[in-house]
Amino acid sequence: MNWSDLALTPEQISAIELSLRVGLAATFCSLPFAVFVAYALARWNFPGKMLFDAFVHLPLVLPPVVTGLVLLLTFGRKAPVGAFLADHFGIVFAFRWTGAALASAVMGFPLMVRAIRLSLEAVDPRLERAASSLGAPPPAVFLLVTLPLAAPGLIAGAVLGFAKALGEFGATITFVSNIPGETRTIPAAIYTLTQTPGGDMGALSLSIIAAGLAISALVASELLARRMRPRRKVSS
Repeated sequence: MNWSDLALTPEQISAIELSLRVGLAATFCSLPFAVFVAYALARWNFPGKMLFDAFVHLPLVLPPVVTGLVLLLTFGRKAPVGAFLADHFGIVFAFRWTGAALASAVMGFPLMVRAIRLSLEAVDPRLERAASSLGAPPPAVFLLVTLPLAAPGLIAGAVLGFAKALGEFGATITFVSNIPGETRTIPAAIYTLTQTPGGDMGALSLSIIAAGLAISALVASELLARRMRPRRKVSS
C-alpha cells in the first residue's frame, strides 16, 4: 500500500469541514430541546407519556431513509412547513447543509434524550425540594441544582448526538442528496469514493479521520465527566 495515496484532496477536506459544521450545529441546536424532553419524561406524569416516549425514540428503529423521506415531505421547498419557512423567514433546508444538520439532529435526538434522562433520574428529588423550601423558584432550582448534578449526562448526550451526526448517512442523503461542498459529509464522501474507480484509498483515509474524530469526542466526554464527578459529590 502506498501511504501517499492516503493524502486528503481538497474535496475530502471540504467534506470533513462540512461534517464538523453539521455535527456542531445539530448538537447545539437540538440540545436544549433534548434537555426539555428528557426532563419531561423523567419528572412529569401526563396522559400519553408512553406514546410520546415511543415517538421520541422512533428514529432509532425506523430505517434512516424513512426518516429522510418524512423530512423531505415536511421541510422540502414545496412542502407545507418548508414553503412557509422559506417564504416568511428565508430558511431553506432541502438540499442545503442546514438540512443535513436537521437530519443529523433528528437521528441523534433519541440518543441525547436517553442519556440526559438517565442522568436526571439519578438526581435526588429531595435536593430539589430542599432548594424549593428555601424559596428558590422552579427555574432557579433547575438551573442551579438539577442541571449541575445532571451535567455528566448532558455531556454524554451531547457527545452521542455529535458522534451520530458525524456518521449519519441514510436520512441525510435522502433529504438533502449528495452535493459536493454543500451536503457531501464524510459518510457521503466515503460512499462516493467507494463507487469511484481507484477511490478505495481515499475512502480509507476518510474512514480513519472519521474514527479519529469519534474517538476524540468520546475521550473528551469521559475526561469532562470525570472532572464533573468530584463537584457532584461535593454538591450533594
